[in-house]
Parts: sequence; C-alpha cells; structure tokens
Amino acid sequence: MKNVLSGLLMGLVIFSCNSQKNTAPASDNKQDNVAISDPDTAAVYVDKDIPARKSINTLFDKMDYQQAVQCYLWGLPIVAFAEWQHVHYDVFGANSNDLVFYNTYEDKLGILTANATTPYIMDFIDLAGNGPTVIEMPQGHTAGGLADFWQREQAVIGEMGPDKGKGGKYVLVPPGQKDFKAPGFFIVPCNTMNVFFGFRALDPDPQKAEALVHAVKIYPYAQRANPTPTKVVSPSGKKYFGGQPDGLAYRERLHAIIQEEPVEERDRFFMAWLDNLGVKKGKPFAPTERQKTILIAAAERGKQMAMVNSFAKRFDSVYHWPDRKWDYVMIIGDPSQRAASYDEFFQRTSYFFEAVTYSKAMITKIANVGQAYLGAYEDKDGEWLLGDLNYTLHVPANPPAVNFWSLTVYDSNTRCLIDNPQRNADLSSRKDLIKNNDGSVDLYFGPKAPEGKEKNWVQTLPGKHWFAYMRFYGPTAAYFDKSWKMEDITRVKK
Repeated sequence: MKNVLSGLLMGLVIFSCNSQKNTAPASDNKQDNVAISDPDTAAVYVDKDIPARKSINTLFDKMDYQQAVQCYLWGLPIVAFAEWQHVHYDVFGANSNDLVFYNTYEDKLGILTANATTPYIMDFIDLAGNGPTVIEMPQGHTAGGLADFWQREQAVIGEMGPDKGKGGKYVLVPPGQKDFKAPGFFIVPCNTMNVFFGFRALDPDPQKAEALVHAVKIYPYAQRANPTPTKVVSPSGKKYFGGQPDGLAYRERLHAIIQEEPVEERDRFFMAWLDNLGVKKGKPFAPTERQKTILIAAAERGKQMAMVNSFAKRFDSVYHWPDRKWDYVMIIGDPSQRAASYDEFFQRTSYFFEAVTYSKAMITKIANVGQAYLGAYEDKDGEWLLGDLNYTLHVPANPPAVNFWSLTVYDSNTRCLIDNPQRNADLSSRKDLIKNNDGSVDLYFGPKAPEGKEKNWVQTLPGKHWFAYMRFYGPTAAYFDKSWKMEDITRVKK
C-alpha cells in the first residue's frame, strides 16, 4: 500500500493538428457563467503551440481546482481547531473561559484519534474577545499545554512547565502586544488570536483529580480583581464532530477563522489562491456557483489525498521496524513545523488530517518519558483493514512501556473512535486481558467476538475501514533500540 498511487489527477490533452482556423467561439474570460465539467478529466485542446481558445475556461477551471485542493490540505490544522471550537461554544454551550471535561467513551466519540483510556480537559480561548487572558493552575499533579490555531505548541503548563506542578498564573498575550508586562505571571506570547488549552489531572485518586480540574481558573487579565468563575462543562451525550467538515462547509469554516487570525508570511500565496476562489479575508463568504462547484469537488479530492498521505505515508524511514507495517504517526520533526529549509507541509498535512494537538512530549527520544505512537492502517499482506473481516494481533510479553500501553481502533473515514455497538474501541494493559502462558497477549478484531476471547476483542463495523494506534506511555529503551518487536495485524483466513 506504500506504492505511489496513480490516477488521482488524470488530465486528457487532445491536440488539434489541423487548427489553422479555430472555430470555437471567442471567450470573454468571464468564468462564472460557464458550467464546468469534472476538472480532473476535462479535455484540453491545443491550437498548434498554444491552448485553443475553447479550452481557456477549462484551463482556468483546472488551475483553480488544483489550487483549491492544495488549500484544502494547507488548511487542515486550523479548520480542525476552528470546527472543534465551534462545537465547544455552539453545541456544548461553553464559552472562552470554560473547560470541557471529556471523560466517557461517548464524550470522546467526536475527537480525532482520541485516547480512549484517560480523560481530557480542554478549552479554546478567544484572545480577541478576552484580551490578555489568565490561566491559574493549582498545585498538584497536572500536565498540560497551549497551542496556537495552526496547532503549534506555545507553552507547557503543569509539572513539565515553569510552575513545576507547584501552581502558578499564566497570562496569554495576543499577537502584536510585544511589551506586555505582568509581574508575578508566566507570560506566554501567542501566535494566533485563538488558543487551545488542554491538560490532564495525573493524580491517581479520582476525587483529587476532579478537585484539581475544578480548581483551574481562566479569565481576562483585565478582570483579575473579580473574575467570573470558570465552569466545567460536559458534552453530556451530545452528538458532535470535532474534525474538518466535508464539502463547502470546510471552506465556510476556513473563511470564518481566517477573518480572526493574522496572516503569516509563509501563507500569503495560499491566501492569494483562496481569494481567487471566493474565500476572501475582510469580505463575506460569497463564492459564485462556479467557485462552489470547484470548492466542493476539491474538498472531496483533497480528503482522498489527505487519506493516502496519512494512511500510506511516503516519507523516509516511516516504519518503526523495517520489516513490519507499524509506522510513525508523529512525523513532524518539531512542534514549530519548521525544517531547515522549508516548513513541513506534507508532514503537517499527514498528522493533522487524522489527529489533533502536538507537543515535544509526544515525540520523546528519552527512555521512560513521554509517549510513543505507532499506527497500523493495513494488514500483514498490505491490504486496508476492513470491518467485515476478522484479524488478530500478537503482542509479545513485556511491552516497552513504564506506565501502560493501549491499542485503539478508529474509523478510517471519521478518524474518531470506532462507534460500535460494543461501546469499546480500546484494549490495553490497564484492562483484564486474557494472557498467554509466556505473558504475551493475542488481540482480536472483527464483527463478532471469537468464542472465549471477548475480553481481548474490539468489534469492527462491516462496510467500514478502520485503523489502529498503539500507544506506549513511558516508552522504554526496548522501544527505542527496537529489541522488542511486535507482529503485524493479520487477517484470519478461512
């Protein structure tokens, strides 16, 4: 499945050899009144050494379509956060200074590749509405961080941050306020007007952990003398999707968020393409019918490209074990998304199509610290994983994780936890799994549980593809030196 995939953009070029005289009607280059065909396959005619006049509109369609596809890929991280922020505000009823507590399986069903084993506590903070904003962290076992809306890490908070778990006050400063001073606060200059804040309460005592969550305070710095109490909001079983929407809704969400955010130098060409497509900064979203047709078609093709870019990665050294099909989910070299001579466009696209949030702790190279993530999108024979079929995975004894390991199953289309009747997507060392005599574990995936193996089974959905993440919390030296080796997911053949 790692072969180069052909046929995504088939262009047909037809040469006209006897075209001294072009009988096509003259074009006035007004594109918006032209009914376009599929931009992938529309024919292009040539008049000797230049395009025929009847192909002018077709070529503009192709150009705009190609730009629209690339803008889809470019916008994946910011559209995901913008859509999720919309869910917080308009579906859950939270505001910029409230926390949303994702605790149950149902709570997490709309989050891209959520961890099924631990709770999430999250907020999307609007610095345009708040101005500089305070986060007060209580003393205790917490781990958290901040990210801008391009999903670049802005700061670490909690035990790994400057407060070192002793508690402290952070103030998030909007872009452009360079000389902001606040004695006694940890100051965090932010790249974007909207900021993501997430953390975990690490205390093993559930009551103490819940008390830590309710002790966090978020409020505008200007209201520090008398802040409004921060609420902790639950999704409460509401149906939602916190990832990128399909179709024209993707561009509507992108248009809305670019109105709020500064344009970075690296993005000015993309902004020109968007402007050409009717997604304009400073103006209402009002694409023409022609532009809508292109944007909708490009969203469909862009999603397909994003899928293969994530599920069939073509980056160097992508497999953890060269003779296995477990690849690195985290292929962005640094949370800044910057390489030596370019920004990591394709790596960023790959990760943020299927996941949200990124930090240095998630790409640790130090044994027994942080996390390690491996993804499996295909079986041992190189075929996509399909919900109609039965599969096994043999996990050898002594998995390389100081804390615990977990295997989580996701729906390939939504990239969210598999929404199965079993109400379970996760098998982990924290569960009462059936172990073999040597300490190894056999896991099972399929529409029906193998008899007697129900504890080690995740139910898959016929007609739908799925993929899996293997997470190691506190990966040991055996992970990094690859002395511990896991099998591929293997289809059970009748």
